[in-house]
Amino acid sequence: MRKWKALIVDDEELARRLLREMLAQHAEIEIAAECGNGMDAVKAAAEHKPDLLFLDVQMPKLTGFDVLELIERENTAVIFVTAYDQYAMKAFDVHAVDYLLKPYSRERFEAALERAKSEKSKKAVDVAELAAAARPAGQHAERIVVKDGTKVSLIPVAKLDYAEALDDYVSLVSEGRKVLKQQTISGLEMALDPAQFVRIHRSYIVNLARVARIEPYGKDSKVAILTNGVKLPVSQAGYGRLKKLLEEKG
Repeated sequence: MRKWKALIVDDEELARRLLREMLAQHAEIEIAAECGNGMDAVKAAAEHKPDLLFLDVQMPKLTGFDVLELIERENTAVIFVTAYDQYAMKAFDVHAVDYLLKPYSRERFEAALERAKSEKSKKAVDVAELAAAARPAGQHAERIVVKDGTKVSLIPVAKLDYAEALDDYVSLVSEGRKVLKQQTISGLEMALDPAQFVRIHRSYIVNLARVARIEPYGKDSKVAILTNGVKLPVSQAGYGRLKKLLEEKG
């Protein structure tokens, strides 16, 4: 019989205990660790490399979505555990992601577990898309989570000056410091408030509050001059979006 390593992540002790009791009837599953917050979960996932991850969505500081972004999950089947949230549930259904809705029955737990243990559950999920879909309309990310080695940083979006696309990464520039995050610029754009952040070029998103002015550059090009003097290229379509937002603000 195959042995499975499970990681339980939930900020409520009662919820962790319930999962422990449910899993106690499965001799093939060993609980490698339990975590009460997202930071501990990221460390435990790196240490234990679990086959199964029971992941609470609504946690302080790092949400379940943040945790999923930060861990190596290639061989990990994930079951989200969530209180009622119509937006999250719709997102899970659309992306065919396993989830348990609190309070759940033994039958529902067993069904989710069986599916998680099948190969189907390991399909790649775009976490940024999933997180964006799970937000209520008009709600946007308030901070960006970045992992650098074993260090996890939280960048408040209000402090983000601009982002630049670098292949499968984005370079995030905040208060004169650059950090790399493995994410597409389209995924980042989806998370940010479109009234505050503008895609001025296929490779650049800028914080509108940092734009001092727009200047011509050559015959048909333009550049955005930021308050710190940095110059960013502006495409024709980007200029249209930027001009419209500046007019609305101004």
